[in-house]
Amino acid sequence: MRRFLLLSFLYSLIILSFVSCKTYHLIDATPISNTEKTVENLYFSSKEDYVYKCQMDIYKNHISGILIIKKINETTHRVVMTSDFGNKLIDFEISENDFKLNYVLPDLDKKIVINFLKNDFQKLLKQKYAVNESFENDSTKIFYSKTDKDGYYLSFNKENSLLKQIVYTKNNKEKIDFTFEAKKPTFAETIEIQHKDFKINIKLFQITETEQETE
Repeated sequence: MRRFLLLSFLYSLIILSFVSCKTYHLIDATPISNTEKTVENLYFSSKEDYVYKCQMDIYKNHISGILIIKKINETTHRVVMTSDFGNKLIDFEISENDFKLNYVLPDLDKKIVINFLKNDFQKLLKQKYAVNESFENDSTKIFYSKTDKDGYYLSFNKENSLLKQIVYTKNNKEKIDFTFEAKKPTFAETIEIQHKDFKINIKLFQITETEQETE
């Protein structure tokens, strides 16, 4: 059954990666003068373990497991994914410019899967952004960072200054939305990663210390 789900996952990635995306435009936001030269995503900046229940929906297939992310030095994180039964699925070390695969389940050892995970986690774990433009509306400050063809719109809640969304664009096309719910700047209780060019949705839910002790 697990092999069938993994194969369905692979075929879905191949088929749906050809779906086109729309040009991204900010709605109800006004340009303002740049008040910040750089902004940061601090959700994975601590040396503590970040442990989440992981739910992935891929073209009507549902895969669940445990995701552990740990910052091992100033530039690199280690990411481990296991099944609900504790079997390791993939283990890798990743930074903004490097990727080292420590282990992958043979059924997942496909270039398209590895590239998909590398792409998503390099963006999720990217910490510092140079600000090119700034915008705001009644509740949000939005900072736009652009490097070559890649663009990032980072939205911060005005009331508590917490990062609540990152929209990744390529060639001005909306590609991936990262949405966060958090109570402190270094840890997001829930994270949702939604692809716009094919039907992949990943949800991460914090596992509390009590839950970890009982599992």
